[in-house]
Amino acid sequence: MTHGNQREKDREMAQARAGGKGKTKDDGLTTEQRRERDAKALQEKAAKKAAQAVDGGNTAGGDGGSKTRNDNVSTVR
Repeated sequence: MTHGNQREKDREMAQARAGGKGKTKDDGLTTEQRRERDAKALQEKAAKKAAQAVDGGNTAGGDGGSKTRNDNVSTVR
């Protein structure tokens, strides 16, 4: 039994499973429109972060990066 076209069959089956999802990035926008949209989103994000900093705190979780090192820990020798 020969399996010469097994690769093609597997590719067809994988494409069918993927539901036609491809690497296309077609959102109906031109490059310039996409650039403007992304710039606006980044500006909004920066404004939100600046507002949080003014309000006095990090509400995103974590400890705000205030890692302290405890030099007073004695080690057993």
